[in-house]
Amino acid sequence: MFHPQGPTFFELAQQALSSTERGYDLLGPKFDHTPFRTGNPFFAAFKQRLVEQCGPSQFNTILDVCCGTGAAMQALAPLCQDQLVGIDMSQGMLNQAAENLTGTTCPFELVRGNVFNMPFGATFDLAVSFGAFGHILPTQEQRFIAEIHKVLAVGGRFAFITHRMPSRFSATYWLARGFNGAMRVRNWLIRPPFIMYYLTFLWPDVNAKLEQAGFTVTAKPLFPDKPKLQLFQFVIAEKKYADQ
Repeated sequence: MFHPQGPTFFELAQQALSSTERGYDLLGPKFDHTPFRTGNPFFAAFKQRLVEQCGPSQFNTILDVCCGTGAAMQALAPLCQDQLVGIDMSQGMLNQAAENLTGTTCPFELVRGNVFNMPFGATFDLAVSFGAFGHILPTQEQRFIAEIHKVLAVGGRFAFITHRMPSRFSATYWLARGFNGAMRVRNWLIRPPFIMYYLTFLWPDVNAKLEQAGFTVTAKPLFPDKPKLQLFQFVIAEKKYADQ
């Protein structure tokens, strides 16, 4: 539908009528050929902002939360010295990630697991997440943030890209609202649900939740030199103290 190697309309419909996990298992082999994958210009800008904020030194351990097919792990591998870890609930996406990461110079590990109960101690220097916040319901955001805080070492950072709320006069706003409305109807009519919504985890709303979890937060435009992309925000949150 989007690319000769991408999913067909029928395959996308089958995914949308499945559970979140099953849907991504089905989509995994073709996900990288869809517009749902975070684009390389976003990874490039993210790495630039990250180096500006943290310096050029490498991170010992990096965790990609909801890693999907490993696109962010590929992009961040040059910054990782010891181990790169990705966690996702979809085995289909992890299978594709393993294929994509073949030949990566940094040792990596892929874990199938629940991001609300991650099987890690407080060991990571950096946690990231790309394109996954729509799978986190607003009622789950505080728990999600707390879990990331738990797996970071003191001084570790949670860095991500988010968005400011677009104008109500923009096409982006109404397309997102329309999609969300259709998804709510789908989930009311069909079980199990497929959780994917837009206009979630927005800046500055998420700032209070990060601070409540114990982070010190900094945000700046992801693309400072591109006025048309000013709504995209690079956010980095530093863990200041150990969990009690």
